[in-house]
Amino acid sequence: MGVMINGIYDINDPAPNTDASGAYERTKSTLRNWITTDGPHHPEAGRYHLFVAWNCPWAHRTLLARAVLNLADTISISIAKPRRTDQGWVFDTSGAYCDPELGAHAVHEIYARQTPGYTGRITVPVLWDKHTEQIVSNESADITRMLGLAFDPARRLVPKAHETEIDRWNTLVHSRINNGVYRAGFARTQAAYDSAVTDLFAALDQIEDHLKTRTTLVSDTLTEADLRLFPTLARFDVAYHYAFKCNLKKLSDYPNLWDYARAIYAVPGVAETVKPDIYKAGYFSRSELRNPLGIIPKGPHVDWAQRPRRDIPPL
Repeated sequence: MGVMINGIYDINDPAPNTDASGAYERTKSTLRNWITTDGPHHPEAGRYHLFVAWNCPWAHRTLLARAVLNLADTISISIAKPRRTDQGWVFDTSGAYCDPELGAHAVHEIYARQTPGYTGRITVPVLWDKHTEQIVSNESADITRMLGLAFDPARRLVPKAHETEIDRWNTLVHSRINNGVYRAGFARTQAAYDSAVTDLFAALDQIEDHLKTRTTLVSDTLTEADLRLFPTLARFDVAYHYAFKCNLKKLSDYPNLWDYARAIYAVPGVAETVKPDIYKAGYFSRSELRNPLGIIPKGPHVDWAQRPRRDIPPL
């Protein structure tokens, strides 16, 4: 990821944050402006650009919102190369992993354009305003919500009547599942790992039970809550189960969750955002703590095309 101090990139990437007990603590995003009709960032087609990476589950939720809301012609994207370097997330000079918007060689170059000078971690996704030439937000939850409100007057991803329930699921999913796998993978003590894994699988068990009688998390239609859960499910069996030791069960061991995940995958636009081989290469990249030899396993093969029992209609 890398870090920037007062607008200057520091090549020394700090280790993940852990507290005194060895438990992982996620760094909070600090650039959190919004697209609004009465602010400096107006909801205009063609005005905004997303910087993302296929590997990143936080960026994945913004790609899902862009896909299911058919915003490809409204919001352009640049996709960083699948593997980070000592420059963090980087781009090629041409091809699928170049930056057609700013011609940047690395994501930290986008952060360097901020006024005043940015201090913090260099992460994706980044939502960029082409008019102000500034970052709107680097918080994936905010970006996902913005896409669902600023560019969809019908509020299909966040129906007003279900907003409280969606937010309740978002809180559980973020703390215990999205971040839960990282709490397990980056734990520095046995106690911290045991606590994280227990909490993670208790949450998965809860959702498995919920999905016995429900098509989706909320209102039996696709909502933002589903888009925030799905990126973790998409990576679970090929990455988190092994690389992060989240191995009490596989996703495929949960009949309802696995069926639900495949039903989301079948929604038009979603399959194009799922890249299992890239996930595997990223999570099994060389790491002194998790994978010192950097050997990438051949398996498992996950059959996402297997037809689900439930049907989630497109938006």
